[in-house]
Amino acid sequence: MDIFIRIKRLVISRRVLFTEKAELEMARDALTPELVYEAILNAPAIFKVLRSRNPKTRKSERLYVIKGLTFDGLEIYTKGKILEKEGVDIFYVLISSKRSTDI
Repeated sequence: MDIFIRIKRLVISRRVLFTEKAELEMARDALTPELVYEAILNAPAIFKVLRSRNPKTRKSERLYVIKGLTFDGLEIYTKGKILEKEGVDIFYVLISSKRSTDI
């Protein structure tokens, strides 16, 4: 299954976790979870995929950068990863969620 479809399905079912960093960025930019969900669901594609190393587990992981618009045209940048357990998608973890300055 396409990774972007997997992410959108997790968002639709509200199986989304926000890290403390994402929550701080959202508060700073006056964003609600619903606005972040709208932007992800309205985005046309994954903007880019980053390879990263989880600071806690030291395992490599893929982070998905998505830039999208809310229904009111607000540009939002998100970065997240899919959390899997025993091969099943459990949550989409948002590591960063903020107003975009360059869509």
